Order: sequence, then C-alpha cells, then structure tokens
Amino acid sequence: MGKPALIVLESAEHIGKRVDQILSEWREGDHFLIPADCPRFSSGEGKCVIHESVRDRDVYILLDVCNTSLTYQMFGECNHMSPDDHYQDLKRVIAACNGKASRITVIMPFLYEGRQHRKTARESLDCAVMLRELESMGVHSILTFDAHDPRMQNVVPLMGLENISPALQFTQALLTEYEDLTLDSDHMMFIAPDEGATERVVFMASLFGVNIGMFYKRRDYTRIVNGTNPVIAHDFCGTSVEGQDVIVVDDMIASGGSMLDTARQLRDMGAKRVFVFSTFGLFTSGLKKFDEAFEKGWFTRLFTTNLVHQKEELKARPWYFSVTMDRYIAALIHTLNRGETIENLTRPAGRIKQTIEMYRK
Repeated sequence: MGKPALIVLESAEHIGKRVDQILSEWREGDHFLIPADCPRFSSGEGKCVIHESVRDRDVYILLDVCNTSLTYQMFGECNHMSPDDHYQDLKRVIAACNGKASRITVIMPFLYEGRQHRKTARESLDCAVMLRELESMGVHSILTFDAHDPRMQNVVPLMGLENISPALQFTQALLTEYEDLTLDSDHMMFIAPDEGATERVVFMASLFGVNIGMFYKRRDYTRIVNGTNPVIAHDFCGTSVEGQDVIVVDDMIASGGSMLDTARQLRDMGAKRVFVFSTFGLFTSGLKKFDEAFEKGWFTRLFTTNLVHQKEELKARPWYFSVTMDRYIAALIHTLNRGETIENLTRPAGRIKQTIEMYRK
C-alpha cells in the first residue's frame, strides 16, 4: 500500500490536524497532511487546488458536512456553507486527484443525506445517489459513524462502506466521569428514543448486561413540518425505570425536541438520573431549551462526539461532555494503510467489555 496522505477540508480542520499529529507520533515523526484549498469565484462557483503530489499515495479525505460556521462570498453577499456545499467540495478534491492516487478513502463522519435514506412518496433518494456518484468517481471506500440507516451499504455492494460505532468512547467517558454507577439490571437501563435506535441500544445493553426500554413515536402522517411528519406523542415500552440510572442512545440530536420529551417522561416515571449519548449534536434550534431542561432536572449529562463542529458556547455548558474521536480516526487510517482488518474498531465489543470489567473491579 502507498504512503498515506491526509487531505483535510476546512470543515474538518478542528479534528484533522490532531489526527495528523497522532499519526506522526505513531510513524516516526512523518507528517501526512497534504494542503488543499477550495477557493470560490465571485459568482459562487468553486474549484479545488491540491498543493502537493498524491501520485501513488493512499489518500484519506476528511470532511464535516455539518459545519455551517464556514462562509463564502457570492455576488458580494455572505453565504453559510450547507451540507450540499461541503459535498460539492469533496467531489472537487477527488477530481483534483486526477486518478493519480493509488486509493481514495473518504472519511465522512456524518453520512451526507443519511436521513433521506428511503423513499416514501415521489421523492429523491439523495443518500443512494451520493454513494453511487462517489463510487463512479473512483472512491475505494467510505468511513462513516453511526449511520442513520446502515443498510445504505446495500447501495454500493462493491465499494466499502464502514459504519463505525463510537460506543467505546461513550462508555469510557461515562465511566470516567461517574464513579457511583452500579452496572447491573437492577440499577441501570438503556433506552431507545425511537424504534430506529433499537439496534444501538441492544448492542450496548448486551455488553453492560442490563435491560432495555423503547419509546414509540406516534406521528401525524397527514402533515409535513420541516421535512418530517410531526410527533404527536412518545409511548414507552419496557419495565419500570423507577430508581434507575437510564442512558438514552441515539445517532443525532437535531432540534432536540424529541430527546428532551423522552428525558422528561423518564424523569416523570421515576428515573434516578438520565444520561444521553448522541453521536452527532447539531442543536439546530439552539441551546436555550436544553439549558431549561437541565435546570428542571430532566437530564444529568449529555454526551456527543467532536465528529461535527462544536460551538464554544456548547462546550462551556455544565451539562455537556465532548467525546473526542481524534485518536480513533487516526487508528482507522493507520490500520487500513497497513492492510489490516478494522473489525475490532468498527464494533469494539471486546474493549467495551474490558472497560466495564475494570470499572466493576
């Protein structure tokens, strides 16, 4: 395999430089970051310029499609970059490689258009179109985290699509922060906020050896608000949560309304503490209602990863914990470049069990 080359788009600079530093520590001081820019004309059109050769290199392209903090000028006006803009820049980087790289791997923590993963009416299948497009451009594989629906792998059966779980990092963060947890079925329960999160919850609960519960979202399918059918109510399915520490696990927090309603109901049902694990914290409607919910005691701590851009005001909140994934991404690149399996990294059940056993002892 060729020497690794890391191209970090501006959207992912918050994590990319640290990944390069970690790889340098592991590989005798070499640095693998290749500078690349995506400038734009005054019309808003863009291009990519790679400043070093990638010939015969094992290229890894890292981006964050959720980073709306970046702006560009178009006809003299300021525009915030959307996921569509970030995806277009990704294609520009791939095109700038001109087929010279020995292999291209895209590291896209939040899978672009992953929420538009199935067709329910006369509508587009954007995630499937994106995957087929990258395949046609010569991408060898895609690394993503906690995909909204991992069955998207079926769209490109001949291209690698690795769906990686951050369950190990969430476990380590929780058990490091709280020393008074009792890890058994009498004192702890994992909760799925909807039916789509059940697989994640079953995976973690089986390793902790505790029970699970699930909320069913009743929706109004006669209306569409902000692209989705509004939720009428959350109905709980499971045993009593009274006196237990409960952990709600989901892939993302957008506006957060459903997650906070879930936390409120759990506290009303007698839960001792409510912890939230969410891979991607977007907080599209701001932080005010989370502040109010925390003050009311609806939840104790909210954990999300640094795989997407985090505002400083979020990181300063007393109820928030940022789970760092820099070293894990570096480990994925390091392992893949050496031609080794990443099975133990995609779903690290063994290491989670070890972490739990050490905590119990």
